[in-house]
Amino acid sequence: MVSDIWTFFTTSDSWSGDGGILTRLFVHLWVSFLGVATAAVIAIPAGIAVGHSRRGQVAATGLANLGRAIPSLAVLGFVVAAGGGIGFLPTYVAMFALALPPMFVSSSVGVSEIDRGVIDAGRGLGMRTRELVRRIELPLAMPLILSGVRIATSQVIATATLGAFVGYNTLGRFITVGRANLDNGMLYGGVILVVGLALIAELGFRILERRLTPWRRQSPQHRGSRTPRRSANAAAGT
Repeated sequence: MVSDIWTFFTTSDSWSGDGGILTRLFVHLWVSFLGVATAAVIAIPAGIAVGHSRRGQVAATGLANLGRAIPSLAVLGFVVAAGGGIGFLPTYVAMFALALPPMFVSSSVGVSEIDRGVIDAGRGLGMRTRELVRRIELPLAMPLILSGVRIATSQVIATATLGAFVGYNTLGRFITVGRANLDNGMLYGGVILVVGLALIAELGFRILERRLTPWRRQSPQHRGSRTPRRSANAAAGT
């Protein structure tokens, strides 16, 4: 099997043409990026708004979590059956639906769990709603918001392989075609590509989280001795 995988990655035919690794990698990344980006434009502001008002948060979070239970394959089938055709559209809609809940929930929870004392202090300084969100709530909720984006991205990259079932040229085509043709090199090569891409995205977002939330870095002797809420208060200077 190892030799089959090696042959798959070292053969020029595996890299060229519409069915090559580079083309399918680009298609896979493109639909994943569009799904996450458009979901973020809706989910993050909506989550921040719900977390800020703290009204209807339980119902909204429950509805979002219910959306997580819907299988992406079912979404693909629904879009195709509804006349959405095959290829890009059903794959995109399924990835959008998959990315929406974790980013909404993390944004909502990240804002709502900020210490009320910090918010009251901001109001005492004369901050308006927009200033509170921009200068206090958004920075303190950033770790959870980025965590939601990271989780959504990893899930979407891994699940975008399902696009192959509706004729979309993602990395999943290597898996489906390899299985159909009993080509273990192509099959496991496709698995390696998807897993590797998801791990790279995971690592990249963890690095980004560390860069954008430097106040979360703690010295070894204090690690584990402070709660997240105290860390948030420290970041606000209270």
